Amino acid sequence: MESFDPAWVALRLSLKVACWATLIDLVFGVALGYLLARKRFPGRELLDAVLTLPMVMPPTVLGYYMLVIIGRNGVIGAWLQQHFGINLIFTWQAAVIAAAVVAFPLVLKGARAAFESIDTQFEQAARVLGVSPFGVFLRVTLPLAWRGVLGGTLLAFARSMGEFGATLMVAGSIPGKTQTLSIAVYEAVQAGQDDQANLLVIITSVVCVVVLVTANKLTPNRNPQA
Repeated sequence: MESFDPAWVALRLSLKVACWATLIDLVFGVALGYLLARKRFPGRELLDAVLTLPMVMPPTVLGYYMLVIIGRNGVIGAWLQQHFGINLIFTWQAAVIAAAVVAFPLVLKGARAAFESIDTQFEQAARVLGVSPFGVFLRVTLPLAWRGVLGGTLLAFARSMGEFGATLMVAGSIPGKTQTLSIAVYEAVQAGQDDQANLLVIITSVVCVVVLVTANKLTPNRNPQA
């Protein structure tokens, strides 16, 4: 049973990282998705393109950008180190940041599409009845868009579970501290530990399948004939 311990440690860490990353993405993804769906302003499409970049950019490039920003000599990293003594590099928090950045476009795109599909007459009716703008969002807009938001959120969770390149660059591979499932698979293969690699791959696959099946169950096709 001892040989199985690293796998379960990596699983717990991956779940922890994915949960925190997904929560961050949910908050910012919904807010920015609503902004892009409802507001018209100069540079709107450029902002959308920049926010979507993690979807198409190599994870190692994203990892490098993150090192430049939150590394010990980075713009934010140096400031945190100097004023608060906080070092993010090679910590599980760095793994959360990496996973959140990589998975963010999935929540953003799902939320924006969901908000754009809503008939604005429902929101206008609520405003006529005297509901505040924030109240309209919470009581009308979000309930109507929840399926799209939830679908994007679950996909982001699955993507966070499998993040590798950016995480390896900013968090490294410290067993029990920053070694997530995907990194543990890589390390096991490199060390020739086929049994360990097989176990890790199975665990990762099962978790991702469960998440995707759940996403399909909670966001059913609107067309009953499909």
